[in-house]
Amino acid sequence: MIAPSVFTPKRVAGDGQVQQFHALILPHLDAAYNLARYLTRDPDLSDDVVQDAMVRAFRAFAQFRGDSPRAWLLAIVRNCCRTAQASARGAMSLVVHESSLSEKAVSQLGNHADPSPSPEDMVMREADARGVRAAIEAIPEPFREAIVLRELEELSYVEIAEVTGVPIGTVMSRLARGRAMLANELLAPAKAADEQTRSSK
Repeated sequence: MIAPSVFTPKRVAGDGQVQQFHALILPHLDAAYNLARYLTRDPDLSDDVVQDAMVRAFRAFAQFRGDSPRAWLLAIVRNCCRTAQASARGAMSLVVHESSLSEKAVSQLGNHADPSPSPEDMVMREADARGVRAAIEAIPEPFREAIVLRELEELSYVEIAEVTGVPIGTVMSRLARGRAMLANELLAPAKAADEQTRSSK
């Protein structure tokens, strides 16, 4: 993770602005990296993106007038991701497929118990976390972005709309479709294993 001290400016602005920046923006550094990591799917590029975003955020901080410092920073991170990806490999077209997963199947994902972890549980959870990360990274970007902002960063619909620059209705639609796609990704391995078991009998 990037150390906050990297972003300590020297003789660039008054102490008051530096202190405000540290108080309002630096607490959201982890969220900035998390969003960059999921959008770029590249840890090294994510580091570069967050570095760039924090520099841009500090330079623009005098103009910050928003209610949510986190949403403001994440909007900058999002733009930096677009710039970095475009310069790294050009713009990519997104092919979006509708998910046929039922609402009942989606709702069942949240019904799992969460016991106190044993060492075996910890290993399984790490494997599960890798599986969830892979599943999130597998869905198309607009939906992946919405899932990360809502489910991982816990932004409100209004804040997500501010970050992404789209209407709240679009945010809600992307979340609904993104959750269905994510559920489909998470349930696919289990379904495949079940079918293989049945066919081997």
